[in-house]
Amino acid sequence: MKPLASRFLVPFLLQLSVLILHFSVTDSSYLIYGEALTKSILFFEGQRSGFLPNDQRMKWRWNSGLGDGSAINADLTGGYYDAGDNIKFGFPMAFTTTMLAWSVIEFGELMPPVELRNTLVAIRWSTDYLLKTVAQPGRIVVQVGDPVTDHNCWERAEDMDTDRTVYIVDAPNPASDVAGETAAALAASSIALRSSDPAYSQTLLTTATRVFEFADTYRGAYSDNTNIRSGVCPFYCDFDGYQDELLWGAAWLRRASEGANYLDYIQNNAKTLGADENINEFGWDNKHAGLNVLVSKEVLEGNVYALESYKASAESFMCILLPDSSSPHIQYTPGGLIFRPGGSNLQHSTTIAFLLLVYAKYLDRSPGSVVNCGNISVGSAYLRGMAKRQVDYILGENPNGMSYMVGYSNRYPQRIHHRGSSLPSIWDHPQPIRCKDGTFYFNSSNPNPNVLVGAIVGGPGEDDTYDDDRVDFRKSEPTTYINAPFVGVLAFFAANPNTS
Repeated sequence: MKPLASRFLVPFLLQLSVLILHFSVTDSSYLIYGEALTKSILFFEGQRSGFLPNDQRMKWRWNSGLGDGSAINADLTGGYYDAGDNIKFGFPMAFTTTMLAWSVIEFGELMPPVELRNTLVAIRWSTDYLLKTVAQPGRIVVQVGDPVTDHNCWERAEDMDTDRTVYIVDAPNPASDVAGETAAALAASSIALRSSDPAYSQTLLTTATRVFEFADTYRGAYSDNTNIRSGVCPFYCDFDGYQDELLWGAAWLRRASEGANYLDYIQNNAKTLGADENINEFGWDNKHAGLNVLVSKEVLEGNVYALESYKASAESFMCILLPDSSSPHIQYTPGGLIFRPGGSNLQHSTTIAFLLLVYAKYLDRSPGSVVNCGNISVGSAYLRGMAKRQVDYILGENPNGMSYMVGYSNRYPQRIHHRGSSLPSIWDHPQPIRCKDGTFYFNSSNPNPNVLVGAIVGGPGEDDTYDDDRVDFRKSEPTTYINAPFVGVLAFFAANPNTS
């Protein structure tokens, strides 16, 4: 009979050798943050709508949506498709733009010059379109494309024959949420693009000011307008109210303009617009956590103590993320991934990782500052470590040993829920693939023929399981707003790979 230690040691060593082999074969590159950064930015070229430029790198894509806006005699070409469909939803597109710009503002100096340029190009691709949506004062275009007919088809953007309905909100009807987010996107982008194109930056800021006035003057949710509700809901309804977008837009205008009027706005409206609502998420529909972190900079770096309530709310949010704190905290999967019920879960991981890094940066600029969570206090290094665990999980350090970024590492999702990726490109199949003709490819068990490099899918479930299934859009569909904050996160870790 073998000694007890040997009986346990041999199986353990066998399991360890299998695990080492598994990671060496399938996940050898899962912590190369610079590569992940490059690919996370490249993804946006796969989501482009409009005339594609000569330097387009995602070669299987081509021009699409060239008639967008013709229904109202306007040019609404350009912008991004939000996910795996062919609709241009204004609400998530504006949020995507804000997050790309914020990534550059906080971490652009850490990016290699070529990737900073690529990110600025990605921002401008969106802002050029957003300017078109608010070209007429007192009006905002909130969406292009009928989602019902689009979702009933599985066809390439280049072949679109579905209705390109233009959804508009005219004053005095409200669109505080989309207009507020659009103002935030233009203001944040004006900062990101200021040094490279001062004149364009000023155009963005001037337009942001006008759009915010529209948002604040005619208060209400855009999805409450009966003439557009059936087109925007349930896809990107305003579920959480418009008040946060008003504060968010004002906060970005304050950051971009340094105007005292916007400082007064976010101070005087904090209570009435619910700035202290401590909700444990940050995304296209709920800006509270991001708002509080953004405004906290004024307290931590500028000693504007009149905004202390925002900092208190930001720290309450940080405490929610700490499993060991006495506060009620957010759910994690057994493998350590932040999890919230619903689809596209990795949007929560990427946005929260971003906020952790930004707040850590602000703490560093206020010597001695920590986050006090009652029974424990943590500093900036701890917050960065929490962010890194989310990043590493997404890139492959997870129970499945796979990257959830397409085209990254040797094991990644092959059957993502994305029309253009799953259908033959126009170069391989020049004949149009009409609405229902794509069903064959949708139902196929074959890997997608076109690799949407850099796309981050919705991700695994609460038990860390992931089935590489095109039909399961909640897990397998990428979105622009999953990737956008991850650009900033990866910029930080590419420059600081040894963060623990």
